[in-house]
Amino acid sequence: MADPQIETVLSTARLAGLDLEPEEAGRLGAQLARILEAFRILAVVDTEGVEPMTGPAELSDVLREDEPRPSLPPAALLDSAPERIGDFYGVPPSAPLGGGGAE
Repeated sequence: MADPQIETVLSTARLAGLDLEPEEAGRLGAQLARILEAFRILAVVDTEGVEPMTGPAELSDVLREDEPRPSLPPAALLDSAPERIGDFYGVPPSAPLGGGGAE
């Protein structure tokens, strides 16, 4: 019977388009188990009366009025494109072409 921890790592790697060797999956599986254990510990911490936070320290943003202003002309922006296709930036695909998902 396969180790469910390693199967989870391999399945996640496939979804991310990564090729992992079994040794890597075993090592990453052990790391994932430690991370999940830390979350299990945090899940039982009593947070009654604790205000929610977005980070470890209170921060305040400096905001300015949102006023319209002229933007750069499209030609000036496209001059910095690594590849230009008509009036668009050319970028490498972030997912396999052909509409197929992870296999």
